[in-house]
Amino acid sequence: MDFEFAAAVRIIFAPGSLNKISPLAADLGDRALVVMGSQPARGKVLLKLLSTAEIRTTPFSVSGEPTVDVVQEGLELARRESCNLVVGFGGGSVVDTAKAIAILLTNPGEVSDYLEVVGRGHAFTHPSLPCIAIPTTAGTGAEVTRNAVIGVPAHRVKVSLRSPLMLPRLALVDPELTYSLPPEITASSGLDALTQLVEPYVSRRANPLTGVLCREGMQRVSGSLLRAYLEPADDLARQDMSLASLFGGLALANAGLGTVHGFAGVLGGMFPAPHGAICARLLPFIVEANVRALQQRQPESPVLESYREIACFLTGDANSNITQGIAWIQELCLTLKVPPLSDYGLSPEDFPQVVEKTALASSTLANPIELSPEELNEVLSAAF
Repeated sequence: MDFEFAAAVRIIFAPGSLNKISPLAADLGDRALVVMGSQPARGKVLLKLLSTAEIRTTPFSVSGEPTVDVVQEGLELARRESCNLVVGFGGGSVVDTAKAIAILLTNPGEVSDYLEVVGRGHAFTHPSLPCIAIPTTAGTGAEVTRNAVIGVPAHRVKVSLRSPLMLPRLALVDPELTYSLPPEITASSGLDALTQLVEPYVSRRANPLTGVLCREGMQRVSGSLLRAYLEPADDLARQDMSLASLFGGLALANAGLGTVHGFAGVLGGMFPAPHGAICARLLPFIVEANVRALQQRQPESPVLESYREIACFLTGDANSNITQGIAWIQELCLTLKVPPLSDYGLSPEDFPQVVEKTALASSTLANPIELSPEELNEVLSAAF
């Protein structure tokens, strides 16, 4: 029963809460690097609100998922402008970029000094610059996580900067910011949220507090993801998905993930594939592989009952079994038009390298059971 729980210093969740940002930001700094996505026009309202609090803003646009070079560019810009506050306004990639820049501003060295797996893996020793995270998608929960996923093109992999010291000072979650998302982004980010509720629930580091968050989040996804996809302006569905994303972020930050995300980090680094789409494609096959491995090698494992509970949460039927739960996920992915991995350029010749890297990924270490290279290969083949 020993566990700890870390979260952003302050979390605000409310429709329309972006309008509260001016005094909140002014309490943290007066020279802000504002990290935004590839459509900076979406951030005009935020910039105007910050200006009313006499905060000098320096916009920094991020196109796609961040790489070491992108983070370094933002870091140098923030230093030149003497920024004392970082605001991330966008999807998970934008928020991760903001968190990475904020902590590197207060710690010596380069990005590679702190990267896992392919870097030196040094620990951060100083708290990050004040950081405000404002998600505009409902999926990653990055506003409350203590890591930032960074692409390393030289190694064709995505890895993390990770530390409790990089948790945002403020996470402001306004579901209204997700209303304009196109259906494909609603689908991929929403399925990422689901994955980040399923994996922490069965993680080796799961605890009672993360379990509560995952149970609540999965039930909200079950009732609202398809509605948000079909009816983008459905207020309650959008609120449910933003809340589920927040819960998933809190859960994964404290319980870890699993082999779905182990694969996703590797595949996302090797191919131009959206993170959420990879997770969505792999989730039912990893669940199936984990259950089979547990039944064969650890038939008394309580995780099997956890998987049965997941089936009940998703189907809404207290009598559901694991097979029905897997079928529910597969049917949802089919309805949301999740593409096969082959669409992103993966070929069978890549399988050995993908499997080898996935086995070493930090997320894989929290999987409820160690899957063999043969089992990992079978998952890839099924998702291909």
